[in-house]
Amino acid sequence: MARLLIVYHSRTGGSRQMAEAARDGSLGETETVLLEASTAGPDDLLDADGYLFCAPENLAALSGTMKEFFDRSYYPVLGRIEGRPYALMICAGSDGENAARQAARIATGWRLKAVQPPMIVCTRAQTTEEILAPKTIAEADLARCRDLGQAMGAGLAMGAF
Repeated sequence: MARLLIVYHSRTGGSRQMAEAARDGSLGETETVLLEASTAGPDDLLDADGYLFCAPENLAALSGTMKEFFDRSYYPVLGRIEGRPYALMICAGSDGENAARQAARIATGWRLKAVQPPMIVCTRAQTTEEILAPKTIAEADLARCRDLGQAMGAGLAMGAF
């Protein structure tokens, strides 16, 4: 059975909810491993057939914990995971584009294959209080995350990627 690795980081719960929804969508399609970025590493990447990376955008960039996962894992898997499929989910307060570009550049360096444009969920958090508050992702957005998980799982199971 194909294995989908979902790596996420979340400080206020938004990205975690998105990653969990994607995992729920993939169940039954493939073996799915959901890991927090601080515990995921090169061996997890090598053991998977495809990836879903989910992170918040902090200060117009990937969260530090997600970036640190990429930093720790980059060279140990370089040249060993080429061509594998991936997708991105970003939880942002206003736009998320820069974090998506940053993650996509890393995936390009690994020569991974994007299977869809980045999914950005915008919480519209703009004040200090809103930004730091626990997030609740809208059901419509969670449904999109479940759909992405299901599509990734099905694509891996069918060998479509």
